[in-house]
Amino acid sequence: MAGLKTASGEYIDDSWELRAFVEDLGPEADPVTLRVTGNMHIGGIMLQIVDKLKLQRDWSDHALWWEQKKLWLLKTNWSLDKYGILADAKLRFTPQHKPILLSLPNRCKVRIRANFAQPVFRTVADLCKILGIRHYEELSLLRAPEEKEKRKQKDKERSSVASHDLTGVRLPASAEQQLFRGMPAHFSDSAETEACYRMLSVSQTGLTPDQILQMHRPGSLSEKTQINSRWLDSSRTLLQQEVKENDCLWLRFKYYSFFDLEPKYDAVRINQLYEQARWAVLLEETDCTEEEMVVFAALQYHINELSLNTNPVEQSGDSGLDDLDKALATLEVKLEGSSAAPNVLDSLTVIPELKDYLRIFRPRKLTLKGYKQYWVIFKETSISYYKSPEEALGEPVQQLSLKGCEVVPDVNISGQKFCIKLLVPSPDGMSEVHLRCSDEQQYARWMAGCRLAAKGKTMADSSYQAEVENILSFLKLQQTNPDARLAQQAEGAQWLVSPRYQKKFKPKQLTPRILEAYQNVAQLSLPDAKMKFIQVWQSLPDFGISYFVVRFKGSRKDEILGIANNRLIRIDLAVGDVVKTWRFSNMRQWNVNWDIRQVAIEFDEHINVAFSCISAGCKIVHEYIGGYIFLSTRANDRSQTLDEELFHKLTGGHEAL
Repeated sequence: MAGLKTASGEYIDDSWELRAFVEDLGPEADPVTLRVTGNMHIGGIMLQIVDKLKLQRDWSDHALWWEQKKLWLLKTNWSLDKYGILADAKLRFTPQHKPILLSLPNRCKVRIRANFAQPVFRTVADLCKILGIRHYEELSLLRAPEEKEKRKQKDKERSSVASHDLTGVRLPASAEQQLFRGMPAHFSDSAETEACYRMLSVSQTGLTPDQILQMHRPGSLSEKTQINSRWLDSSRTLLQQEVKENDCLWLRFKYYSFFDLEPKYDAVRINQLYEQARWAVLLEETDCTEEEMVVFAALQYHINELSLNTNPVEQSGDSGLDDLDKALATLEVKLEGSSAAPNVLDSLTVIPELKDYLRIFRPRKLTLKGYKQYWVIFKETSISYYKSPEEALGEPVQQLSLKGCEVVPDVNISGQKFCIKLLVPSPDGMSEVHLRCSDEQQYARWMAGCRLAAKGKTMADSSYQAEVENILSFLKLQQTNPDARLAQQAEGAQWLVSPRYQKKFKPKQLTPRILEAYQNVAQLSLPDAKMKFIQVWQSLPDFGISYFVVRFKGSRKDEILGIANNRLIRIDLAVGDVVKTWRFSNMRQWNVNWDIRQVAIEFDEHINVAFSCISAGCKIVHEYIGGYIFLSTRANDRSQTLDEELFHKLTGGHEAL
């Protein structure tokens, strides 16, 4: 648009020159100069740039980026005035999608196009769609850790060889993924994409003990906090967070609240979740006992044996008839629900109770007394204990309400020790009580009751029986099987366990133990074995806790804040003990003072907690809390779409609001 010129060639109207750098022309190219007025629209300016370039190509993915303000100009109907753009603005005409190198939970890398112009939450949704992972809201992106120069060079050489390329995949905007030969249709385009699907959905075998020893392992609680400082902000774009084309980012499960895991639809998701769990165990990010480690090793051994001979198409490829049978069976169950209703009501008139002799121990400072036997009654969500059954009509020695308590297993099968540690919230902090059961059956019933009561549910809940079975099957996995014929030898069993146990045991000691445990899982199918691994991982006491170094208001020392899917945990940094637990269900509100980087939370009964964040930005902690609250709002309806606006409201902080 030309302005009016005077005789000397100067413009006398309100037009001015705007310069835009076109990324595709290279960093040395001169900018495109346009004469504009403040009421011109962004869309019109992009058309002018394309006209001036006179290059025949598809520019539909390009948009303008305003360098100084770190802002994408995506509202094409907005004028320059509305955006506040003046002559000194430095604009870049650049593609919205750019390739990145994505490191997956299984430690493999894939080159893929990522959207640099949307909030990271939406970018992750698009990436997961290409990778075939449902429930993208459970994952997010981290920056790769800084590497030392020599290692950086080595890694560059290795990654250029090791990565799969999905940059050519363009998915339609339709919501449903079409399956073809048992995999998302876009993976069946070529041998390369099929190989990529195998990498995504089938476990990677062939690890060596040396590889595990070379990897970084957190040596302390404060080292476990380091990874959480690297999460990207879900409310801002990649370009706003200075991520560049071809940078390496990590995709990981961030929120340990796994919804609707279904082997039929989730081959990639379950495999990547299994891999993240496996690495958490092998690199000692999640602590486990010797017996649990042997179970994990046996499951890994079994999964590897099956993975070597599996075809990803077979893995998910139930025949159509099987699908029909399953659908009919599900339909029958749903239809039977109406006739079964009266029985359910009959059973609910009386809430089941547990009554038995248990040995109880209450650790106190300066006490050497051990366990003492009591008559214990578990009713609804509380436990009362008495000196004898005859005294059960009177006042109990103590009554404990288990709502909101921590339930920690303390089991040693070979030593026949079946203990339940209860950390019960009380006005003075956490009060600790240990219940000791006589055998597996008693332990499973009481443990299942405690777990439900901690969530505010009674033993009338439909999940009680399944919880009992789950606990019993986990205990069975840990039992050794002395009659098992150990004809076969699992060569090099060292890589199946974490370095701590590699150092503790010689291969000759480890192999028989792993093979004995293997007899208990050898019948599991590949999807079931991965699911079992994930379930055992979920049952570990410190599963799914993300750690941060914080300074609580009024305290003079740094402490650890643990964030789990249903609670916040205050942990002593020096000794690692739990000091206090607060449940999300008791949270009334929380807010952040961004100036002093302090999070303040109000719980029921006027309990106020405030802390400043030290190991990570306040925004990351805020997003974790808001993210878990958001995930708890998901309904069981599979067709329900996610309320992204609510996610950003709960996690975005002052920027989103």
